[in-house]
Amino acid sequence: MSAGRRLLVLGVAVLLLAGIGTGFVLHAASRAAEDGTARAGDPAVTAGAVDLDRHGWIAVVSTAPGPYRGRVATVAADRPRGGRTASGLKCARFYAASGTGVCLQSAPGVVSQTDRAVITDAALRVRRTFPLAGTPSRARVSPSGRFAAWTVFVGGESYGAAFFSTRTSIVDTRTWRLLPSLEDFAITLHGQRYHAADDNFWGVTFARDDDTFYATLGTGGKTYLVKGSVAARTVTALGVENVECPSLSPDGTRIAFKRRVLAGASLWHEYVLDLRTLRETPLAERHSVDDQATWLDDRTVAYALPAPDGGSRTDLWSVPADGTGSPRLLAADASSPAPL
Repeated sequence: MSAGRRLLVLGVAVLLLAGIGTGFVLHAASRAAEDGTARAGDPAVTAGAVDLDRHGWIAVVSTAPGPYRGRVATVAADRPRGGRTASGLKCARFYAASGTGVCLQSAPGVVSQTDRAVITDAALRVRRTFPLAGTPSRARVSPSGRFAAWTVFVGGESYGAAFFSTRTSIVDTRTWRLLPSLEDFAITLHGQRYHAADDNFWGVTFARDDDTFYATLGTGGKTYLVKGSVAARTVTALGVENVECPSLSPDGTRIAFKRRVLAGASLWHEYVLDLRTLRETPLAERHSVDDQATWLDDRTVAYALPAPDGGSRTDLWSVPADGTGSPRLLAADASSPAPL
């Protein structure tokens, strides 16, 4: 190929790349403008103080377009579709218990995005921050507020991707000792010690004893429900497969979880597992739930679903935990519910 032809090809390639880059920029700008505009029928959101010790309220991340998008807000538990009070704290994921909050943040940068976990007090004042190894995915706080846990995607984009890697960490908010990865814990699977290069953990949920937790172990193309001990640094598979994103009930007897409906597909159905009998009950929600459900009380679980108009907006729904009834809209334009 002659020098002139090489220059021509190079010039065309540069123009194509420039056009693609401009398209991405314009699309992002259009999406940002759409996300920043409030719409008729959106929940009323006002700025104000948020108190994580305020019983009878639910903390959420507001997904409504406007200046409070992504902010931690509170709604009355008995009027969840009513107006909400938004704080100044912005999170991709959030959870709270006993006056301790964990906020997972993701901010785009020129070269790469900046991800961090923020531990807050009841007034959402920052107590400590920790850098994250990837994109925020799940967050939980133990019932006493002592432990906070988070899961990030280190590779891949979602749990539905063919290949993905997660990292799950736990921090003690009394001593600030960080356990960087559950992969460092001793694993027992099928009654034997186990370790594999593809071990992944996600979706921690804590019991009330400030030691026991449950999580998902993904390895060998399967997912398992595991029970762990923070003090002993161990996790043990409970013999229940195809379990993802467990959530322990307030009374500690049941776990809500999502089960993959079709192998290789990003479709999940929500179930409740009785830990005493290992009996599983499918819940009445028929849409695919790609979320870690939250127990509002011992009878009801809540979860986020994509809003009907698409985009990045989500709505919160709830359903009875015994498999009866039908789903009902809990709160529009919200995610990450945490009953206070």
